Amino acid sequence: MSLEKINLSLESEINVLKAEGRAKPPERIIEEYIPPQGDAGPRYRLKGNSNQFIRLNSNSYLSLSNHKDLIAAADKATHDFGVGPGAVRFIDGTFSHHARLEEKVAQFVKKPAAKIFNSAYTSNCGLALTISNKKTHWIGDQLNHNSIIRAMRISNIPSANKGIFKHNDMTDLKRCLDEVHPDIERVVVIFDGIFSMRGDHAPIDQIKEICKAYENKFKDGVITVVDDSHGIGAYGDSGRGTIDYCNAAPDIIVGTFGKAFGVNGGFIAASKMIIEAVRQKSDTYIYTNPLSVADCAAAVKSLEICDSEEGKALLTSLKARTQQLRQGLENLGKESIQGPHPVVPLMVRDTQKTHDIVNYLFNNGVLVVGLTFPVVPKGDETIRFQINACHTKADIAYVIDLLGKFD
Repeated sequence: MSLEKINLSLESEINVLKAEGRAKPPERIIEEYIPPQGDAGPRYRLKGNSNQFIRLNSNSYLSLSNHKDLIAAADKATHDFGVGPGAVRFIDGTFSHHARLEEKVAQFVKKPAAKIFNSAYTSNCGLALTISNKKTHWIGDQLNHNSIIRAMRISNIPSANKGIFKHNDMTDLKRCLDEVHPDIERVVVIFDGIFSMRGDHAPIDQIKEICKAYENKFKDGVITVVDDSHGIGAYGDSGRGTIDYCNAAPDIIVGTFGKAFGVNGGFIAASKMIIEAVRQKSDTYIYTNPLSVADCAAAVKSLEICDSEEGKALLTSLKARTQQLRQGLENLGKESIQGPHPVVPLMVRDTQKTHDIVNYLFNNGVLVVGLTFPVVPKGDETIRFQINACHTKADIAYVIDLLGKFD
C-alpha cells in the first residue's frame, strides 16, 4: 500500500498549523557542550551556527546533568548491568537500581511509596488509568499541563464527570466541587505545582483546606494530586518544590527527574496501596520497558546531592540568579509575573515584538522561548526565561544589558 494519499492529507493538516501560527519550527541540534570558563557559565554550539549560546530555555534548574558524580554513577550502573533492561518490570525487568530509586524518591517527597515511569507525562496518564472508575469525577486547573489534560481525557469517564476551575481561583474550585453529582463516589482534584509558562504556583494549602470540607460527601473522598515537575528540586527551602514553599502536601505527588534533577524519567508517590494499584493497573507502566539502570543510578545520585551541602549551595545560587534577573527586568520597567521560581516570564503582550526579541536574543547568543498568539491569547504574549544554577552573575547581567538595548 502507498502512503501518498495520507501524506497529502497530513501535509494539508500541517499547513493549517503553519497558517494558524501553531506549527513547531525546525529543531535546532546541539553539537557541543562547552563547560564553564572564568565568569561565564556553560555554552552550547548549534549545528550550522558558529556562535556560543547561553541556554535560558532549559529545565535543568540545578544544572546537574553534567555533574561528574551523576555521570560516574550512570557509567558504573551501565557497566554492571548493560544499557537496557531487556523486559518490562513484571517480566524480570526490575533491577536493583529501579527499586533503589523508588525508595529514594519516596523518602525525598515524604510519601510511603513511589513508582517510577519513563516520564512525568506517562506518570500522569498511568495515574488516571489507575484511579478512575465510572463514578470518578476529575477537577483540574484551567492552565494545567497538557499531560494532565490528556490524562483526564483517557480516564474513560463521561465529560459530565469533569470540571475546570479558573486558574488558582479558589472560589471557582468550590463551584466545581459543589457541582459534582451526588452519585459520584470519588473526586480527583489535580493541578500543576508550578505553571511552567508563568512561574506561578498552585496554593496547595488552600486547595487542601477547601477539599477537606467535601471529604465526607463522597464514598472514596476527595483526592488531591499535584504534578510538581517544574517545582520539585528547583525551589523551597529544602528543594521540595511547591510542597515545601506552601508547607502543604497533597495526597499524590507526580514529578519528574528530567528537570531540576537533570536526568530522565517520572514518578508517582503516594500510599502503598495507590502504588500497588499503579503496578497492577497502569498501562503506561505495565506495557513498556522501564528507565535504564544508568538513568536510575544518576537520579539517585542527584537526589543525594539535593540533600547535601552542595545541593543547598546550588539552590542558593539559583535563587540569587533568579532574583538578579527579576530585579533587572524591574529596573528596566519590564512587566513580569512575580514569584520565587526560576521560570521568569517577560510579558511582551505583542506577537511581532515577541518574535523580534527572541530573534534579537538568538543573534546575540541567548536561547529563550517565545509564546505568541494563538498558543496564548492575544495580549498575553510572553518570553519565558529559565534560570539554571550554572548561570553566572555575568551571564544574567549580559542578558539584562541586551534587553535594555532592544528597541
